[in-house]
Amino acid sequence: MTTNISDKRLKGLIKETVREVFNANLMKLRAFALPYVSDKEQHDIEKQHSPHSRKRARGYSLDV
Repeated sequence: MTTNISDKRLKGLIKETVREVFNANLMKLRAFALPYVSDKEQHDIEKQHSPHSRKRARGYSLDV
C-alpha cells in the first residue's frame, strides 16, 4: 500500500511532531530543575500569596 503525501505536508507533520516532543521534554527538564518544596512550605507560600492576604496586607478587609 502506498500513501501519497506532498513534501510540504510531510515537512509540516515532522515539524509539528518534533515541536511536541521538544516541548514535552522541556517541561520535564523544567520540573527537574525546580527545587523541592515541602508541603508545609507550599502551604505557607500559598497563604502568603493568596488574594485575601494581599487585601489584608494593604489594610482592606473583604468582611463588611
